[in-house]
Amino acid sequence: MSAPATTLQDIIAHAKEYGFVFPSSEIYDGLQAVYDYGQNGVELKNNLKNVWWKAMTQLHDNIVGVDAAIFMHPLTWKASGHIDGFNDPMIDNKDSKKRYRADQLLEGKAELLTNAGKEDEANALLAKMGKLLGDEDLEAVRELIISENIVCPVSGTLNWTEVRQFNLMFSTKIGSVADDSSTIYLRPETAQGIFVNFLNVQKSGRMKVPFGISQIGKAFRNEIVARQFIFRMREFEQMEMQFFVRPGTEMEWYNKWKETRLSFHKAIGLPAESLKYHDHDKLAHYANAAVDIEYKFPFGFREIEGIHSRTDFDLSNHQALSKKKQQYFDPSIDPETNKPYGNYIPYVVETSVGADRLFLATFCNAFTKEMVGEGDKQKERTYMKLHPALAPVKAAVLPLVKKDGLAELGQEIANSLKSSFRTVYDDGGAIGKRYTRQDLIGTPFCIAVDYETKDDNCVTIRHRDTMEQERVPISELKERIGKEVAVERILEAI
Repeated sequence: MSAPATTLQDIIAHAKEYGFVFPSSEIYDGLQAVYDYGQNGVELKNNLKNVWWKAMTQLHDNIVGVDAAIFMHPLTWKASGHIDGFNDPMIDNKDSKKRYRADQLLEGKAELLTNAGKEDEANALLAKMGKLLGDEDLEAVRELIISENIVCPVSGTLNWTEVRQFNLMFSTKIGSVADDSSTIYLRPETAQGIFVNFLNVQKSGRMKVPFGISQIGKAFRNEIVARQFIFRMREFEQMEMQFFVRPGTEMEWYNKWKETRLSFHKAIGLPAESLKYHDHDKLAHYANAAVDIEYKFPFGFREIEGIHSRTDFDLSNHQALSKKKQQYFDPSIDPETNKPYGNYIPYVVETSVGADRLFLATFCNAFTKEMVGEGDKQKERTYMKLHPALAPVKAAVLPLVKKDGLAELGQEIANSLKSSFRTVYDDGGAIGKRYTRQDLIGTPFCIAVDYETKDDNCVTIRHRDTMEQERVPISELKERIGKEVAVERILEAI
């Protein structure tokens, strides 16, 4: 029997010990909600970003990519609504002096109700919260927290302050003179870099609606309560695609992208039973439809990706504030009027996945403990059951011993494979321990070089998940392993 990790503590400990994720600036006691990716973590994260990028730009003829700057003209964030409306409801407990997000306190209560089999009560609570937040009735939100008997986890009291809105954008100064006119912001999302380049990409690429623009990049949010490891950070990475469509067709595309994105998560190895859709109770100011794809983390189902029908909100606001037209001329014929559709501001369907959250979901799902052996010889085995295309290291070459030319032969084999996929060479310690080291970082194939190799030019491949071993000619290694670890194996499954 094998199962994913059951606690977040398992995940955090393993991620640090085996070079996946470290607390940032740890020698100075760290910085809250900021993390660094270690030598294995950066490989896994880059592999996830690579497969997402190819799934968008390589599998679709009408989707291209950009890489927009983090700093943008401050009016960008006025047009997008972030300066006036990018807030979270904040509440403090007067006894513990701890600060919380009011909506997360209520969501936590709803989750407890759901776990207790009271799903109707949970849905009613979330619906009430959504209405109150939508109406900006913050006093009623505080009263709801008190009436639901939601106490501070630290003090255990209901001694709450009023609820206030807290803007999440980081601001800084640009130029040599620090005055109000020099204030700019670290972008809280990557989408606006796509919207302001809509016409640049459309005209230079001769793109025809419908088409999409993808981007991977850093974003920054001054979260009130950043917790649950890398699930909620102040500096994080987004993988977003904005798909521009003719008004009136947005729901068709919205539903199509819902299905496509769910297929992606299944293709990278996340099981169907750990994924679900969650329709938004409260729509963002720019959306006419929104759904989250949630993954079942050790701390419950949480969002890893959002699919939103953003209407023409962004392009219309940028057109109004910049005084630059953001229209597209559509020469295709409207069957109702038998005339060209003509000029319009496209509607947008957005897919937005957090690279760090996808990393965490993949990591949690891969972390596996199982009992191996029989009877008194049973022991627990821990390994990372990553899709071979995502694994930080694809193959490890392990000579049985360092002497008698096996080490040199092993190095020669490793060097011959390195140009095709990430390969490491390891001759330190007993071979059983070396197998375990590779299991713990998720290496799918270990290649053992033994005395027979010198005679038959064959090696033994040990498969991570089954621990089965097979004898393979050295000449076939590159093709056989290369096929298994190729990104195409994921792309074919989407």
